[in-house]
Amino acid sequence: MVYDFYAAGAEDQWTLRENSEAFSRILFQPRVLVDVSCIDMSTSVLGYNISMPIMIAPTALHKLAHPEGELATARAAAAAETIMGLEFVSSNFQFTLPQNVMLKIFEGLDQGKIDKTNGSSLAAYVASQIDRSFSWKDIKWLQTVTSLPVLVKGIITAQDTRIAIEYGAAGIIMSNHGGRQLDYLPATISCLEESKKKKVGSFTDPAISCVEEVVREANGRVPVFIDSGFCRGTDVFKALALGASGIGRPVLFSLAVDGEAGVRNALRMLRDELEITMALSGCTSVKEITRGHVVTESDRIRRCSRL
Repeated sequence: MVYDFYAAGAEDQWTLRENSEAFSRILFQPRVLVDVSCIDMSTSVLGYNISMPIMIAPTALHKLAHPEGELATARAAAAAETIMGLEFVSSNFQFTLPQNVMLKIFEGLDQGKIDKTNGSSLAAYVASQIDRSFSWKDIKWLQTVTSLPVLVKGIITAQDTRIAIEYGAAGIIMSNHGGRQLDYLPATISCLEESKKKKVGSFTDPAISCVEEVVREANGRVPVFIDSGFCRGTDVFKALALGASGIGRPVLFSLAVDGEAGVRNALRMLRDELEITMALSGCTSVKEITRGHVVTESDRIRRCSRL
């Protein structure tokens, strides 16, 4: 049951698959004969210095994976000198069955309607506590009740990027929620460069894109982060080349395997893979990773159109 909860996507799971497959359509253009004897992967996020542009994405109910839950994940993030995103549905396990997981966020609320043996009942209760009228105006309200930076997650279009900045968002998190919410959304990595239809001759061809990047819309005013589908260090490099400031990666499976040590190992593997990719691409720092280091489907189509 727990594996299905962690691993499954929405409906036909098309977006879940596309999140990973989209990376295979982005190719490298490495630079050679570059001195890569010293590689610096450090970067900063909203004023905080971290050791690498790889962070832990917020995910729910870590104690379904391991008894120490989010505490083990947080310790591993601290050891790796990176940032952990804490999901609002974080867990407080009673060392009972997984169905009896309690949600810290809902402590003090009337939970009498929850069937503690029915996972679907728990999901329905969580859904009932979410205000469906939540909208852009509430971003302004959040800014009045916290001194923390407010970032908006779930953005995959330039239009919403523009609106988020207008409402004072401190950053953008591009996400399709791992393909777990609405199926048939595009992979987030493909949304870093969002296409517009362009006239070619006497017809309009949606495949020939005059590239409108989400990061271009942000235009350096706010950082753009991204999650969904990241499995290898090569994936991280591709996102950075397309303009992302950093990526988020879930760590639930590594947490299930070996708790804090498992998460540490997963982060180390991603770091090592990113370092190797940077070296083989001729980059000695994150700032040296540029758009010219990758070739996308749009690039290949444009090149063919010129022939």
